Amino acid sequence: MGPMKRWLRADANRRALCWLIQLYIRLVHMTSRWTMVGAEIPDALIASQRPFIVAFWHGRMLMLPMMWARRAPLYMLMSGHRDGRIIADAVAYFGIGSVEGSTSAGGTAALRAMVRHIRAGSCVGITPDGPNGPAMRASEGIVAAARLASAPIVPMTYATSRRRIVQSWDRFHLALPLSRGVFLWGEVIAVPAALDAAEAERWRALIEERMNALTAEADRRVGRDAVTPGTLARREWRAERHAAGDPG
Repeated sequence: MGPMKRWLRADANRRALCWLIQLYIRLVHMTSRWTMVGAEIPDALIASQRPFIVAFWHGRMLMLPMMWARRAPLYMLMSGHRDGRIIADAVAYFGIGSVEGSTSAGGTAALRAMVRHIRAGSCVGITPDGPNGPAMRASEGIVAAARLASAPIVPMTYATSRRRIVQSWDRFHLALPLSRGVFLWGEVIAVPAALDAAEAERWRALIEERMNALTAEADRRVGRDAVTPGTLARREWRAERHAAGDPG
């Protein structure tokens, strides 16, 4: 176990980190110039009292609490992994709740909890490539979630002119202060309730394609190159880094 992992085992240290993360999010938002595009899409669904699933890539979640801006009650589906708990505690500062679990592995209980929140009138946020990747590759869980909840999907993303793409499995977009930023909402994706396996795969591929196109457009609008989707799952990426002599 590395020193950072040992440090995070202490609850006080983890709480301090979460406080710093939310402070950094606010700093980036306050010191940057932001453009919001497509906000009428989620706003129309909220006005009609139609809860929906918010879909965003794992690597593009940092600034999303500011993009959501407490439009409606929102719960994010988070893994029980240490990273997931840190994210859940950090976004709680913005009034965002969390549901522990995953749509990709052992997520039956999480899906049921998600459906309960949607039926109660809340929206739910999902990272279709999390928690195991590959980056920007949607799992079939997003299709199952939409069908089970009978809820439309609305993709969302952001990009900033000043950034660092972290060398992590999810190609995390670390927004930097004093940026020019854009928040983009995608068109509603309504997954049919009745699908066979081949049709479900086509919808999965469509969701992935739409989300990647939206993310590439966000990058283009701030003058940055699009980030290429990953090819390795989290474990494979870590194994490759270890083999190369990187302990991170």
